[in-house]
Amino acid sequence: MKRTPLIVLSLMFSTSFTTLKAQDKDLLNLVDDKNDAKQIVTNAFKSNRVINAHSMEFLARGTMDFRILHRFGLLSEGTKNFFGLDQASMRMGFDFGISKNLQAGVGRSTFKKELDGYLKFGIVRQSTGNKSFPATVAFVAGATINTLPFTDTARKDYFSSRVAYYFQTIIGRKFNDKFTLQLSPTVVHNNYVPLVKQPNDVFAIGVGGRLKISKRTAFTWDYSYLLNGKEKDVNYNPLSIGVDIETGGHVFQLHVSNASGMNERAFITETTNNWSKGKISFGFNLSRMFQLKKVKVD
Repeated sequence: MKRTPLIVLSLMFSTSFTTLKAQDKDLLNLVDDKNDAKQIVTNAFKSNRVINAHSMEFLARGTMDFRILHRFGLLSEGTKNFFGLDQASMRMGFDFGISKNLQAGVGRSTFKKELDGYLKFGIVRQSTGNKSFPATVAFVAGATINTLPFTDTARKDYFSSRVAYYFQTIIGRKFNDKFTLQLSPTVVHNNYVPLVKQPNDVFAIGVGGRLKISKRTAFTWDYSYLLNGKEKDVNYNPLSIGVDIETGGHVFQLHVSNASGMNERAFITETTNNWSKGKISFGFNLSRMFQLKKVKVD
C-alpha cells in the first residue's frame, strides 16, 4: 500500500509529459506551416516598367505610380543640337495598383500626341513556400489613340483609323536577388497603315532584364525582335539600355535607346533609328510612388 502514491505520481507525470510533448509538436507544426506559407516574389524590378516595356512587377494595391518618361534627340547630331538635348519627346503616365494581380494605367505622349491606356493581369505570380510557382505569367492589353490632325485630305477620315491595340504575355523569373529575366511575346494591331505593303498586325518577341549592381542601383535593358513588319533601312528592332537608381520613393532610370516612341505601338512598330550607325538618344524615366489608400495587411 505504501507504493500506491508513487505509482499514482508516476502515472500523473507520464500523462503530463505526453500532453506537453503533443502540445509542443502542435506548436512546432504551426510555426513550420507559417514559415512555409506561400509568399509572392517581389522586387524583380524596381519599377513596373523595365525601361520602355512592361515588367513582370506589379504595383501594390492602393498605390499610384506617377511616371515621366523623357527622350532627347540623337546624340549623333553633335554640338548643333547639343547632342540631342535641344530636342525632346516625353510621355506622362499614371499607373494604379488595383489588386495584387491587377494593374491599370493611362498616359499621354508628345510623339504623335498619343493617348494610351492598358490593363495588366497576373495570371500566376512567382512565389515561394507552400504551392510555390517558379515564374510570373502576366497578360497585358492596351490601346493607343493618335490625336494628330489627318494629313490626307483626299481620304475620308474615320476615328477608328486613329486607334491601335496591343496584346502581350509576360513570362518572367527572378532567379536570385541580383538577376531577373523576362520574355514578352507581343502583337500590335494598327487599324490604319499608310502603305498597302505594311501589315496591320506586327508580331514581336521582347526580352527584358535586370542585374543588380549595388543596394540602390541596377543595370537594365529591354529589346524587341520584330518577326514581321520590318523594312530594310526604314525601321529597326528597339533596344534600350540603362541604369536604375533608387532614392526612397523615387526611381530614376537613366538610359540610351534607338526608340523615340514610349508606348508599345510606337517603339515596336516605329523605331526608325539604327544602333549600328550611332542613331541613339539619351533619356530618363522618373517614377514617384503615392499611397492613395491604406490597405489592411493580409
